[in-house]
Amino acid sequence: MPDGQQRGYAASHDKGEGAQMSSPAGEPFRLAIVSAGTSDPSSTRLLADRIADRFSELAACHGRTVTSSVIELREVAADVASALVSRLITPRLQAAITALSEADGIIASTPVYKAGASGLFTSFFDILDDDLIIARPVVLAATAGTARHALVVDDQMRSMFAYLRALIIPTSLFAAPEDWGDPALNKRIDRAAVEFCLLMESDFARKIRDASWESYQHEYGSAGGSEAGIDLDTDLMRLAAGGGAG
Repeated sequence: MPDGQQRGYAASHDKGEGAQMSSPAGEPFRLAIVSAGTSDPSSTRLLADRIADRFSELAACHGRTVTSSVIELREVAADVASALVSRLITPRLQAAITALSEADGIIASTPVYKAGASGLFTSFFDILDDDLIIARPVVLAATAGTARHALVVDDQMRSMFAYLRALIIPTSLFAAPEDWGDPALNKRIDRAAVEFCLLMESDFARKIRDASWESYQHEYGSAGGSEAGIDLDTDLMRLAAGGGAG
């Protein structure tokens, strides 16, 4: 991985307005790599690393360095399972969530099991606040044992990240065993890295937050309290809380 990579995660509990977003011009890009590979080493992590390496090379050509945080989901699998059933966020899981909240861009890579993205992968993103990665550039990648699963990225992963309102780059990446030695994979990685770099350079996520954050529908209690202007003293809100109207 490129110089400046950080193993582990920043210790912070800000998930909304307080989270640092988008590096000013000239400062390092903050990259979060999410890998749902279960082995060590894994082809899923290898694909994510190849994307990150190519992106770092392009960023260097544009006068920017890259600081990477790697989230290995197999290391927080028990924490994710607990959060799904109890909503309890452990410190280790919170650190991973914070890494996402502070990233300028995300590479999300998963193995394909039974014609779908890994359950561990989807469960991790299921527990995230819906406001966490709004307008954040995301590269989607997947690996599988057969090319028959090549459409999983666009058919399943893309829709999940669209729900989270992330900014998914046009080029998705998939690698079956026969793809690793094929020059076409490198060409797709190059194309994805260019798209990713240009989107991160545009500082789009911060501009969206500054210009039109209030126009998004937010869940109550999300976004660091930025939706606190909700009027709780209405008949509808009292009914929703179990009280009576009027």
